[in-house]
Amino acid sequence: MKNVVRFFLALLFLPLCFSARAEKKPNIVLIICDDAGFADFGFQGSKIMKTPHLDKACASGVRFAEGYVTSAVCAPSRAGIITGRYQQRFGYEQINIIGYMDKNSALKGENMGLPESEKTLANYLKEAGYATGFFGKWHLGDGDQFHPTKRGFDEFIGFRDGSRSYFAYPEKELKKPHMKYKRMEWGYKKFKEPEYYMTDLLGDEAAKFIEKHKEGPFFEIVSFNAVHTPLEYLPEDTAQFPELNGKRKVLAGMTLALDRACGTIFNKLEELGLSDNTIIAFVSDNGGPTDKNASCNLPLSGTKSNYLEGGIRVPFFMTWPAGFPAGLTYDQPVSTLDFGPTFLKAAGLKAQDYKIMDGKDLKPFVNAVTPNAPHDELYWKKAERAAFREGDWKLIRYADRPAELYNIAEDISETNDLALTYPDKVRKMYKKIWEWERHHPAPLWIIDRKWDVYDLERMDKYHLK
Repeated sequence: MKNVVRFFLALLFLPLCFSARAEKKPNIVLIICDDAGFADFGFQGSKIMKTPHLDKACASGVRFAEGYVTSAVCAPSRAGIITGRYQQRFGYEQINIIGYMDKNSALKGENMGLPESEKTLANYLKEAGYATGFFGKWHLGDGDQFHPTKRGFDEFIGFRDGSRSYFAYPEKELKKPHMKYKRMEWGYKKFKEPEYYMTDLLGDEAAKFIEKHKEGPFFEIVSFNAVHTPLEYLPEDTAQFPELNGKRKVLAGMTLALDRACGTIFNKLEELGLSDNTIIAFVSDNGGPTDKNASCNLPLSGTKSNYLEGGIRVPFFMTWPAGFPAGLTYDQPVSTLDFGPTFLKAAGLKAQDYKIMDGKDLKPFVNAVTPNAPHDELYWKKAERAAFREGDWKLIRYADRPAELYNIAEDISETNDLALTYPDKVRKMYKKIWEWERHHPAPLWIIDRKWDVYDLERMDKYHLK
């Protein structure tokens, strides 16, 4: 009789069990690499770089062929990613190097960072019951008030500055004033230099975080400093590229290590049976610097720090077996701003639960529930320099020469400037940039004032007054 009762009780609660499983919040792993070239991964078409783990992950999800960041340099781009908001909304557009400043400088390094009034994705997800961790390069403020553990992250292993060695610094070097925020930190003000290659270490620590929080849900950002300078590598990695030499050979070795570290994370998820209910997002924080680390952005023109496609269009994919199709290349423009709404909606939050975000939940778009593009308009701005994409058209505004106009669908390499052919379109798009930027506060920090003051004569030239 007892067994019969148990049987019927099991039948009674079975739908609830399936419902709970179906509604289980997904884990979220956001991987940000640093200064990677658009064409420097197998999933982006490279026949030289060896990235088997990333290629496999990309094939299991959605590759975004037109994935954009919000800035062509590191720190502002990361500010947009971690808030889901254009960084211009809170004055974070001009500064990139938020590190040691000379004591006589008007710029106070320790007071520069992501404004404390801004909530991060980690803040929201922590409130939604997620364990949160950050691993690697922070670059969103060196002062203690900006520390990751004070911005929504339960755990932090990494460094506050924008770059550092991939190996341990000698103690003598660490005593120099400018090294204050390059030190490796394990929590809050607990310092210990890495015992082995930084890229591998970050992958290992991110995997340990997954193991620790395997019951979920968890959210981690793995912010590799690879493949940013300094160009430091393991000889066994570069040895796999005998056909290369110089910086390109070093970059290939560093990219191989990056792929290996990502594989450590992916394998841990697979080992623990978490892959099906985990969102993985992979992106570079800006375009590759073709000079400093010999990145390749082809067929795009441009490089890190400028608003040609090579500076702002990046390797970008997302996987989520429970929510995204596999093997899809999505060819509409998307942005790292979209991480915020996508993650928070998946975690069960509603739009009214968080600040206005500029991105879109990508799930209905990649599943063809919403046939139109996520973004009709995308903007980039740093002082006078700006860019605006509207549909297939892109306008680049300069401080020292006439604007340029390109049709990205027909001219991905931006070699055919159509500004003189379509002057009315230039004027209308130029005015839209002005309308967009006029609603934002002045930049919190100004590096070079001559590029920041709007030139009324230039406004007259484009009939904006």
